[in-house]
Amino acid sequence: MRRAVITGLGPVSAIGTGREAFAEALMTGRSGRRDVTAFDTSGYRIHHACDIPDFDPRHWIERLDPADVGRSAALAVAGARLALADAGLAHEALADREVLIAVGVSDCEAADEDRLAEQAVRHGPRGFDPATAARFATPASTQVAAELDLPHAETIDIAAACAAGNHAIAHGLDAIRLGEADIVLCGGADAFGRRMFTGFHRVKTLAPDACRPFDADRAGTITGEGAGVLVLEERDRALERGATVHGEVLGAAVNCDALHPVAPDRDSVAACIGLALADAGLEPADVDAICAHGTGTPANDVNEASAARLVFGDRLPPMTAVKSMLGHAMGASSALGAIASALAIGAQYLPPTINHRRTDPACAVDCVPNTGRPARLDVVENHGFGFGGTNAVVLIGRH
Repeated sequence: MRRAVITGLGPVSAIGTGREAFAEALMTGRSGRRDVTAFDTSGYRIHHACDIPDFDPRHWIERLDPADVGRSAALAVAGARLALADAGLAHEALADREVLIAVGVSDCEAADEDRLAEQAVRHGPRGFDPATAARFATPASTQVAAELDLPHAETIDIAAACAAGNHAIAHGLDAIRLGEADIVLCGGADAFGRRMFTGFHRVKTLAPDACRPFDADRAGTITGEGAGVLVLEERDRALERGATVHGEVLGAAVNCDALHPVAPDRDSVAACIGLALADAGLEPADVDAICAHGTGTPANDVNEASAARLVFGDRLPPMTAVKSMLGHAMGASSALGAIASALAIGAQYLPPTINHRRTDPACAVDCVPNTGRPARLDVVENHGFGFGGTNAVVLIGRH
């Protein structure tokens, strides 16, 4: 099978946009938590999130009308442009190549969904604004293709809840391996919105102060937004053109247990980790660190640690949780985790899990508390788990 290397990284996040800014914030443990400005949170218990208030779609969208592009799609466009620039690829150079654009999504166009819901309550379906409905119904991947003037690219949006970014990367890996694409733009994007925030608020899974994955005092997650786009290329052609290689996607796996709408299943998560290792031809001892799903919710963190221990036994690698900094960016979250994994390998440095006080004995993991540290990293395992029992694990290695 052909090999898929990572030549471009395009993060758009609450802690930094672009590879260098994102890496600096990630390694120093910067928090993206801030007061919500997207809508009035009066009457809510929680008033903070990890949104990106200074994101301006007009800075990134040149070919399309920014008014016709939803915020999630605009975030995906920004991530794609950043990733291509990082890879040293002009979009004109892709015109005669086999290109796949795969974008993982969860809430999709959250702001437009909020507007449509308001219009429906006030006026019924006939009150829908056509422009809002069009933005909501247009897949992010097709918007990326249109903005980059790639009419012949294969496009797919993968709706797989909070595992969507890893799902898209796994799809891209398959395309490279099977010769269906030479270049893949893959990852995830999701925008912050009222319904998402309110839903998490209503089920009491939002942290009152900070996201504290694997901490005995953890009390929930913090919702966010962003995009993470990676450029994958067939290895030989990437090296032939002199590309800088940030890492290699060694293997991936997805599964779904569908046992419960929101509660994760330990055995299914462990099975997904095992399938990813088998796909990569690796043993558990080959994994040097885990970029955890790490939401900071009571059930998820214990489940993830227990599932990992089923696979790794007593040799459980460090499990850093970047959502403590980024918040939970839904469909973008595991894609940003994949970028964090590649950056950690490049720097030979583990980013921290911030806001940590004391590790929960029920988790009993080394979460790299509060301060990052140097580490030998040849393989990092990136986790993404979502509602409905959808799981996706990606293994990234030093090339």
